[in-house]
Amino acid sequence: LYPTISTLKMLIRCDAPVEYQINFNEACSPTMEGIISFNGNVLFTIGFIGIAVGWILANCIYFYSENNTSRVSTFTHSKELEIVWTSIPALILLLLATPSFSLLYSMDEIADPTVTLKIIGHQWYWSYEYSDYQTHCLNDSSLEVPSLKYSCYLTALETVPEKQGYFRLLETNRRVVLPTNTHLRLLVTSADVLHSWTVPSFGVKVDACPGRLNQLNLFLKRTGLFFGQCSEICGVNHAFMPIALLAIDPLTHEQIMYNHFFE
Repeated sequence: LYPTISTLKMLIRCDAPVEYQINFNEACSPTMEGIISFNGNVLFTIGFIGIAVGWILANCIYFYSENNTSRVSTFTHSKELEIVWTSIPALILLLLATPSFSLLYSMDEIADPTVTLKIIGHQWYWSYEYSDYQTHCLNDSSLEVPSLKYSCYLTALETVPEKQGYFRLLETNRRVVLPTNTHLRLLVTSADVLHSWTVPSFGVKVDACPGRLNQLNLFLKRTGLFFGQCSEICGVNHAFMPIALLAIDPLTHEQIMYNHFFE
């Protein structure tokens, strides 16, 4: 029984894709929580529509079959019926549009960021840059603090450690470290062709366009290790551009940055 329960939990709540997964990754941000909630509402509406349409179709097939009736119907059209079957779908779309637009506008909401991370797509890897720690982390504009830049490449299968917890085609040589419970600003661009920086647990999918800087706000609610991939076909090695992020508490994150700049 215990292995069955553990497998069920892994299928329902996970930060990386698993075999036979039937649900979203566990939400880590308010955006993803909103997406999962909206998905549940839409599925309920679709289920109700499917049952109603199926019931009407079955009744039409049964009661209007030539085997069950000998009287020819003189019914041709009805204004009242046309108004009903036009108004009901419009009302359903209106009910779905209200939470949908609320979620879309909340995703574009601008917050004062504490940390800024610049993300640059390349063929075929990602590079990251922390460039604002001179003022945000050290609170002293007189200090000459260099920006932190590094690139993340796919970890080859031969170099992946023989341990559980490492994912094929999702591991990178370095993991991006981000603080939780902190307003983050992501600046996404590309150095060559179109890419798409996507992390399902964050509810984030933003295009990386050459010559264009896309801004995204992010707020992580829990610690964990999260994975993503490029979601825009960008060449022969498009499938080998993984994203690995480690969310840690803010104090630990500040200590890591301090050690990097001063040691």
